Amino acid sequence: MSVPAGQSAATPKRLVVLISGRGSNLGALIEASEQDRIPAQVVGVISNRPDAAGLGFAEQHHIPHRVLNHRDYPSREAFDADLATAIEDYAPDLVILAGFMRILTPGFVDRFTGRMLNIHPSLLPKYRGLDTHARALADGEPEHGASVHFVTPELDGGPVIMQARVPVDPNDTPDTLAARVQRAEHRLYPEAVRRVCSGEIQWSGRILQADGSPLEAPLQLDEDTHDVSGPDARSRPPHPVG
Repeated sequence: MSVPAGQSAATPKRLVVLISGRGSNLGALIEASEQDRIPAQVVGVISNRPDAAGLGFAEQHHIPHRVLNHRDYPSREAFDADLATAIEDYAPDLVILAGFMRILTPGFVDRFTGRMLNIHPSLLPKYRGLDTHARALADGEPEHGASVHFVTPELDGGPVIMQARVPVDPNDTPDTLAARVQRAEHRLYPEAVRRVCSGEIQWSGRILQADGSPLEAPLQLDEDTHDVSGPDARSRPPHPVG
């Protein structure tokens, strides 16, 4: 990350990214970091699959990376214990799940409370889990999208900080809808990470806050202007989240 002459910059936040497949959101975060659009840099990449194509991003950009094959472990707990140690070796400020196809144990999640983000291809709380695009089409949804949330032990159930909405076309298939949602993800995830790294969004396990005020509903990323708008719900009284 470059700093203009005559200016100083805070130390970039350290990101460790976990992947299982193509890692397209990893690529988007690396690009955002190199273009100084987020005050952070990816310092490590970990995959649970040795054939994950996303490892190529780490190699191309000379980012330290490693594989922890979950098939080599006798239990989910044993894998998560080694995964936590591997993550801590990079001394991260944030752990970023980017298509990491593992259900994490409560002990692992608790270890990184308030420091771990995930992106999910739906407008949570709708369509948690898999096959979100096909399910949205089957239900006749007029819009779909993606959500970034803090990770809790509940699958796709942590507090949502930001969403991008994508209109559903009458001729959409799961594949065409997925492609448009993924393009939205590549804009959404860097913006959400930027706001967490800058301290604009904070969550310690209780009240989710944006700019020091309770955030009662997700911020919304405008797909045309890329502006972010806050919900009217921010004026409502706070309540604990998670």
